[in-house]
Amino acid sequence: MTYTQRFIRFQWITLISLFLVICAGSFVRITGSGMGCPDWPKCFGQWIPLGMEETARKIETDPTLLQEEPFNAARTYTEYINRLLGFLAGNLMLAGFFWCVLFYRKRWLLTLSAVNLVLIAVEAWFGSIVVATNLVPWTITVHLFLALVILLIQLYVIYRISPKHGVQIPVNQLTLYIWWAVFAITFYQMFLGTQVREYIDALTKQGLGREAWSDYLGIEFFIHRSFSWLVLVLLAYLAWRNEQGDKISVI
Repeated sequence: MTYTQRFIRFQWITLISLFLVICAGSFVRITGSGMGCPDWPKCFGQWIPLGMEETARKIETDPTLLQEEPFNAARTYTEYINRLLGFLAGNLMLAGFFWCVLFYRKRWLLTLSAVNLVLIAVEAWFGSIVVATNLVPWTITVHLFLALVILLIQLYVIYRISPKHGVQIPVNQLTLYIWWAVFAITFYQMFLGTQVREYIDALTKQGLGREAWSDYLGIEFFIHRSFSWLVLVLLAYLAWRNEQGDKISVI
């Protein structure tokens, strides 16, 4: 079946929106803005967080929250933008699913679109769990990996609907092995990163400064730090091989 360029572009736009959500989520994590909006799905009791100082004072003493959260405008808007991007991505995936139902009734495409739509709904629901539990570390890890699963499914959909799908391109076996190694190491790196961040959060709550972290972090920290260089070197090599025409496939 041939897919229109408009449909393919739409799927790429959906993919970009998912990347933006993950990047925004990373920025939320880096800046500590996860509780910038301490309620869900609203933010300080409002759909659009404007003039929230008084509302924030009420929520600070809300007994349904596990921990009081002070009002911080920068963190609030950081988390709010993250939620808006998630809302945009979810609606794009919903529109994409109906597009498939109306025009492309291929079983594999309908199945993957439906699965991804359910997963992003679960991801949104789990985001509320992350907020309700006041950023319990394991919930953040699950939240991240659910997002990555959604991203991988979307990438596979784009690969399958590409007009160049199925084109056989000779590839060096070593290059193929390195691609798989990079894929596995990168996922392991992300998992280690979530573990290291959990340790750092615990140390920070104990009042330990950055200069003391390395004394208390386990082997995971040193593996995470060293493997990042390995991933960089392997990706540089693969980029060079790609320029030489040694590609696995084209999209």
